[in-house]
Amino acid sequence: MARHRFHGDPARFDVVADFVAEHYGNRVKYIADVAGGQGMLARILSKHYNYECEVIDPRGWVLKGVTSRPQEYLASMATYYDLIVGLHCDEALHEVAASALVRPVVLVPCCNFWSAEKLGTKELLAAIENYYLEKKMKVTRVTLPFHGPKNIALVSEPPGECIDRTPPPASPT
Repeated sequence: MARHRFHGDPARFDVVADFVAEHYGNRVKYIADVAGGQGMLARILSKHYNYECEVIDPRGWVLKGVTSRPQEYLASMATYYDLIVGLHCDEALHEVAASALVRPVVLVPCCNFWSAEKLGTKELLAAIENYYLEKKMKVTRVTLPFHGPKNIALVSEPPGECIDRTPPPASPT
């Protein structure tokens, strides 16, 4: 059986999928895998955890059987999903971060598509965290157990919103 070739640590897909399943459980169902390339993360989230996951990537290179939209991701698309995942999302970095205003986001930045000035890993994470804090969003740094240095996730929630979307109990009659 042929193995797929990926740049970076191939364990990152399983690690991020495990994190999503452990952190969000059944509180989310529809997930956007932004700039997800071939769709390995989406495949794992769908097949192993029964999430409905879709790759949104203009390159359109997904593996057979992976649901995808071959287009650029815009933050305005976030309301369709329960969770936005940006695992090394490159040029979509700003749009993924802006999605946190309306939906929970797991963002693992790699390259500096945040600022015109040169930012190293620590500065890039701090700049995105500052954006979240300015917008009154809750953000948590999580170091994911795959080969770094691009293994730090910024996990955020919209301002004033809990990620649990369970409907309130029916009022007594």
